[in-house]
Amino acid sequence: MARSKKRALVITALVFGAVVVTELRKSPEDRTWHGKLAGVVPYDLRPPTLERVRSRLWNPDDPHVLVPHVFGVGWTINAAAIVPLVRRLTG
Repeated sequence: MARSKKRALVITALVFGAVVVTELRKSPEDRTWHGKLAGVVPYDLRPPTLERVRSRLWNPDDPHVLVPHVFGVGWTINAAAIVPLVRRLTG
């Protein structure tokens, strides 16, 4: 495995571990398993729902291209937000 891939894997594992530790430090009734790590990196460790998948992967009402992952740490792409950008560039 290339050195950069190993680094990325280690960083991903560390961030994921930090998320889990963040939630486990909360009292059980305060654990939501979703939020932002250090107020910046979004995470959501709740079981995915169809509604959340739809709202994150294709949400024309949200102008943001990058939105929190349906499950995991980081961002994913709201494909519906890209369509108007592509139309402006190609139109």
